[in-house]
Amino acid sequence: MAAERLAADVVVVGAGPVGLMLAGELAHAGVDVVLLEKRHASNQESRASTLHARTMEIFDSRELLPDFGTPPDEPRGHFGGVPLDLTLPSTHPGQWKVQQTKTEAVLEEWALSLGADLKCKHELVAVGEVGDGVEAEAVGQDGVLRLRCRYLVACDGENSTVRRLLGADFPGQDAGRELLRADVSGIDVPNRRFERLEQGLAIAARRPDGVTRVMVHEFGSTARERTDEARFDEIVTVWKRVTGEDISGGTPLWVNAFGDASRQLTHYRHGRILFAGDAAHRQMPIGGQALNLGLQDAFNLGWKLALRLAGKAGDELLDTYHTERHAVGRRVLANIRAQAHMLLGDRTVEPLRTVLGELIALEDVRARLAGMISGLDVRYDVGGPAHPLLGARMPHTALHVGRRRLHPARLLRSGGGVLLDLRGGDAAEPPAGWTDRVSTTAVLPEDPGALHGADRVLLRPDGHVAWVGEGSGEEGLHAALRRWFGPPGRR
Repeated sequence: MAAERLAADVVVVGAGPVGLMLAGELAHAGVDVVLLEKRHASNQESRASTLHARTMEIFDSRELLPDFGTPPDEPRGHFGGVPLDLTLPSTHPGQWKVQQTKTEAVLEEWALSLGADLKCKHELVAVGEVGDGVEAEAVGQDGVLRLRCRYLVACDGENSTVRRLLGADFPGQDAGRELLRADVSGIDVPNRRFERLEQGLAIAARRPDGVTRVMVHEFGSTARERTDEARFDEIVTVWKRVTGEDISGGTPLWVNAFGDASRQLTHYRHGRILFAGDAAHRQMPIGGQALNLGLQDAFNLGWKLALRLAGKAGDELLDTYHTERHAVGRRVLANIRAQAHMLLGDRTVEPLRTVLGELIALEDVRARLAGMISGLDVRYDVGGPAHPLLGARMPHTALHVGRRRLHPARLLRSGGGVLLDLRGGDAAEPPAGWTDRVSTTAVLPEDPGALHGADRVLLRPDGHVAWVGEGSGEEGLHAALRRWFGPPGRR
């Protein structure tokens, strides 16, 4: 059978949440994108079920929130099992409970509606740079698919095929301990929120549909080398030893084990091949951070890759994807390692947990940890004179545009940059040479104090502040426009 050939601007390998998010971002910008997925059908396993405030803001900037309905909001999260109020200034404070199957369904519908092409039942077997592009080969039930693209992005999970085929350096540590988990119907056990018993850690949460997610770790046990998923009878045995309860009469809908491995790619960019999500970093999925970290990787990369493909910006912009997200990932992996020690450690970690519980009662400590987990405190090095806003996301404050009242995410829906004139009145002239990439809007902030004296701010397409103007001067504006949006176009 002759091989099928396909060309695209970008091939995204992996149609999980991260790959779908990236494909949607690229298609939103007019990029021709193909999603390559080895599964035969949509994923029915809700491994992750938590969306944090920053991710919800991102979804708002793409008008996706209505598709999620009204998920429950839980202000209380945790740090290593110690209760932590995650409430911070945001349109969506706290954490939102959304099954991964729902997140994938929303993102898939969005990406496909914008023109992304999804190729299921195709497993990647070869990939590499060839000349000024990337060539890949995938095997499906109908034969071989050969793809040619300008860039390829690996979003294919912690056991990334792309990473293996490239032999990319992925330093870190393997799992030493693990949690067993399962979604089980037909059992009646008490809800448990990180209950530390004499023999181990037990967690149980009953969903509205009657299914209970159980997770268990026996103190002193070590992670096994697994070639297949954990078995339900294994969980039944450990659950009985830790809690004294028998759940063997339940029906397992999904069973797996996850460990405290911690690894991160040395480089998120390998020429024309890039990595995002768990393909770039492997961590214990504590508190939903793994999923949210990956979605935010995709949001950072999407607009940069789109500008590069359009010829508006050079490689230096694409390089900032690695610089920015590698630093964020390194910080998240560090806090997850600390939490894993507190969660899975035996009784000897109790003094540490007690001290942390006392510290979290201090507002500055609580806010610091909540910002770290929610992603709201991410600040990139964007250059320029020091200012409290630079590099951070646009602060949470309502903005008045004429008679309308809105929040910053609403201004980013076009996918381009925005120069905000915070003095109200008529907007300043759009920056000549960048009007195809940056719009200008006059607004009046409801809380001027949140903007630390800024008169104007330049927002990147991801909502992070790239330049701050005070008074009438425009010093540094053109440099910021060049850095984040490429050189000006011809007049």
